[in-house]
Amino acid sequence: MSACVQAQGGAQVQGQGQVVVSGTVPDEATRVSVVARLRELYGADRVVDQLSLGTVVAPPQWSQHVGKLLGATLKQVTHGQLSVQGTTIDLRGEVSNEAVRQQVAGEVAQSLNPTYTVRNGLRVAVQEQAVIDKALANRIVEFEPGSAVLRPAGLLILDEMAATMSKLKERRFEIIGHTDASGNRQANVSLSLARAQAVKSYLVGKGMPADRLSATGAGPHQPIASNETDEGRARNRRIEFRVGT
Repeated sequence: MSACVQAQGGAQVQGQGQVVVSGTVPDEATRVSVVARLRELYGADRVVDQLSLGTVVAPPQWSQHVGKLLGATLKQVTHGQLSVQGTTIDLRGEVSNEAVRQQVAGEVAQSLNPTYTVRNGLRVAVQEQAVIDKALANRIVEFEPGSAVLRPAGLLILDEMAATMSKLKERRFEIIGHTDASGNRQANVSLSLARAQAVKSYLVGKGMPADRLSATGAGPHQPIASNETDEGRARNRRIEFRVGT
C-alpha cells in the first residue's frame, strides 16, 4: 500500500467551510508537517485532522512534495478535494473561470517532479450554484436512522429546494448522498445512494423533470467535519446539491 493524503474542503459558504485531511502516512513527522501546512493556509480552527500512521511505502521525498502541493493557489478552489495516492494527484472542485482552472492545475504540476501524475478534475463554477447553496443554507436533509426514509423536517427543506430549483430553467442537478464513517463502508455507500435516490424521487413528485436530476452516493468518503464527535458525524450525514449544465 502506498502513502496517501486526502484533503477535503467543505462548501465554502461565507468562508466558513472546514478542511478535513485524512489518509495514511508513514510517520509522525509527515503527519505534523501536512497538518501544520493546511492550518497555515486555512486557519487552525478550520482544519480537522484525521490522518493516521501506517506501514505504507512512500516515494522518495514524498512528504516534501506533498508540502509543495499545499500552496496558496489551492485557496481559489471551492467544494474541493485534493487526493495524493503515492505519485498520483487527483484535484477536484470548482474555480471561478477557465483561466484559474488552468492556473491551479499548472502550478500544482510545476511544484512536482515528472514522476508525479496530476489529474485535473477542476471545473468552472456556475453562478446558479450560489443560489442553490443559499436555499439549502447549511441545513441537513434528515432521514430516519439507518434508512432512506425522509423525516418531516427533511421534506420541508426539499419543498423549498424544489421551488428554487424549478426557477433555474434548463439546468441539471446532481444529488449526492453522504454518510458518516460509522459502520461498514460499503453499506454506507449503498445507504448514501438510496438516500440520494429518495430525494430525487421526492423532487420528481414535486414537478422536477427526472431527466434533469441524477443521484449518486459518496458514502463516508467526503467528510466535511470530524467523525470523532456526534456533531461532526451529524454534519457528514448530508445531501449535497450540485448544479450542472
